[in-house]
Amino acid sequence: MAALSLSTASTRITRPECNHTNTFLPTRNALGPPSLQNSWFGSIAIKLSINFSNVRPFLPKYPPIKATVSFSLPTAKPEPVASTKKLPKWSSKAIKSFAMGELEARKIKSPTTGTEALLMGILIEGTNFASIFLRANGITLLKVRDEIFKLSGKPDLYFFSPEHPPLTEAAQRALDWAIDEKLKSDDNGEITTTHLLLGVWAQEDSPGYKVLTALGFNNEKAKELHSLISEPGLVD
Repeated sequence: MAALSLSTASTRITRPECNHTNTFLPTRNALGPPSLQNSWFGSIAIKLSINFSNVRPFLPKYPPIKATVSFSLPTAKPEPVASTKKLPKWSSKAIKSFAMGELEARKIKSPTTGTEALLMGILIEGTNFASIFLRANGITLLKVRDEIFKLSGKPDLYFFSPEHPPLTEAAQRALDWAIDEKLKSDDNGEITTTHLLLGVWAQEDSPGYKVLTALGFNNEKAKELHSLISEPGLVD
C-alpha cells in the first residue's frame, strides 16, 4: 500500500505580513510636499501653494471704485450773501450731524426734517463743540426728545417716514443762516455744528427754538457761542 505523504519541506504555506499602512493616504517627505502613493497610480505630488500671479489673469477685471464725499448741505440760495467769496465747506462733523438728524426724524416718524431734528443730530454726533456746550448746560438728547413729544405728541405707529425726509422751511433757513454767518467772517475755515446750532436758534417760533428755550437755552448762551465762532480757527 502506497503511502501518501506531504512533505513540509517541499510545500510551505506562507502568511503575508499584515501591513497597516494605507497606500491611499499621503506620506510626508521631509524634502518636499506630501504625495499619494499607490501601486496602480504611482506617486502623485500634491502642491499646496498657489501662485496668485498665475490666477490673476483669470479674475474679472472691474474698474476701481472711486468714492466722492460731498462737504455741502442743501441750500435754498443759489448765490451766497457775499458772491465774491467762495462758498465755504461744512465740517465733517456738521455733515454727520445733519445725516443723524435725518435719521432721528425717521425714528420719531416725522414726515419732514425740522429744526428739532437738526438739534438731535448735533447731540447724537456727540463729539462736536456744540454738543459738548449743550450737555454742559444740561441739554441732553433724552431731554430734547421728551420736549419734542410734548410739542408734537406721540408719533403714529403706522406712519412711515420717507427715506430722506425733506427739510422744513425753518430748517432750510437755519442752514442758510449758518452759511451766511460764515461768509460774513474773514475766516476761511469750515462751517461747524456751532454755526448750525445758532442757525436753529435764529429761527424763532420753530420747534427747535422752542425746545431749546424750554431747556434753558437763552440769548446769553447764544452770544457766548457767537463770540466763539467769531474767533478765527474754530475747529469742530
